[in-house]
Amino acid sequence: MDPFSTATSLTGAIRAGELSAVEALDETLARVAQVNPQINAIVALDEERARAAAADADAALARGGPVGPLHGLPMTIKDSWETEGLVTACGVPDLARHVPAADAPAVARLRGAGAVIFGKTNTPMLAMDVQSYNDVYGTTNNPWNPERTPGGSSGGACAALATGLTALELGSDIGGSIRTPASWCGVYGHKSSYGVVPQRGHIPGPPGALGEPDLGVAGPLARCAEDLDLGLGIVAGPDRWDEGAWTLALPAPRATALRGFRVAAWLDDASCRVDDAVRERHEALVEALRGAGVEVDTEARPALSLDDAVSVYLPLLGAAIGAGLPPEVYDRLVALVAASDPQDDSPMTRYARVLTISARDRVFMDEWRQQQRAAWSDFFTRFDVLLTPVTPVPAIPHDHSAPMPLRTVTINGEERSYLDLFSWIAPATAALLPAASAPAGSTPDGLPVGVQIVGPHLEDRTPIAFARALAEVAGGFTAPPAYAVA
Repeated sequence: MDPFSTATSLTGAIRAGELSAVEALDETLARVAQVNPQINAIVALDEERARAAAADADAALARGGPVGPLHGLPMTIKDSWETEGLVTACGVPDLARHVPAADAPAVARLRGAGAVIFGKTNTPMLAMDVQSYNDVYGTTNNPWNPERTPGGSSGGACAALATGLTALELGSDIGGSIRTPASWCGVYGHKSSYGVVPQRGHIPGPPGALGEPDLGVAGPLARCAEDLDLGLGIVAGPDRWDEGAWTLALPAPRATALRGFRVAAWLDDASCRVDDAVRERHEALVEALRGAGVEVDTEARPALSLDDAVSVYLPLLGAAIGAGLPPEVYDRLVALVAASDPQDDSPMTRYARVLTISARDRVFMDEWRQQQRAAWSDFFTRFDVLLTPVTPVPAIPHDHSAPMPLRTVTINGEERSYLDLFSWIAPATAALLPAASAPAGSTPDGLPVGVQIVGPHLEDRTPIAFARALAEVAGGFTAPPAYAVA
């Protein structure tokens, strides 16, 4: 079995009898044993139950009964999603022994489709960083350069995909947590439209929470766009509160062939400059699209600025996560804001302000968000997708210094705020739009570069279809040289 087979091809081989589910699991676990110690992507295993599930899958196929679209597929789950009978810690020491009694709904849908879930992948603590490290399981390394992070918070998931340890993953995204690690590891990821995949059973909030956090979504991660479509079709749908009254029918993509898409590209911005290596890769991608006969408008924008999007996104993000902070931490942030000069825009003060936003200001921000959604809706009457950077830089070196807002990143030789890593994912997140990350090549020093493909609200299949067609000119997934199979 090729460890870099797609989920679609593996499930096809299992259904055709060319490969058994037990064989697929055995080969996957053997590769995990060989490769995972180098990257620390998979942090918990459930081998005994996975072997029983794989044997059951083979027996069901032998009986000739109906099988699901993921029948017998070995896969992992990001450790922010609750998994029945398998520890779900999300990097939190107090949850290191937390074994849920039930799957999160999205996980249950994957299992119900036939997936054999054999392990969990690493995240930052509470999924609150663009690097994947914690005091429970340690640090995950980028498979393209172990001195760099794979990204976060789905960093373990993307590192596992890039090294052939799993063929499909379930990620979550509120601050680029699907798109950033997909870009930095050279794989595919899809941030779904808000509300189409249940968030129940995700940490954070705390175990047992029933609320749906603003901005937060789930979505598939894979090595090809076809698998994104497959995974989304399984996990999307109403939660138990709504399933008695409505069903979800995501529209077909607006086009399937490259030349059928109306494409705009927003590749740089004065408010958050993009590193030359990333910008040049995106510019080359635009020229490749044009060479394939695709018209690409590099001047078109929705009627909002990048600053506008960031200015509404960060407070809404702060409102979504601030309520979950321990009281003593929240009180310190309130005191910091109260003692600061109103003109102080330093990273720590700015961070404290967004985490302690008032309910009144949150209502104002939501109205501004709705105005931006209207601007996007108008934009997508003229275009089908908008291409942007995912982050302004490729994968960054490990940096675990605290507090996080005081970290910096280097962009074209200039030290910039760590918060700049959230700028380019802000427009789609704030407006609740679907956005895929697809491989777009690599920098001169061999680090992957992804491109963000933003689509119209609820038209998730359009950016996924564009990502699939884009592989014709961008090349799609490439295995990191250290992990490629001869």
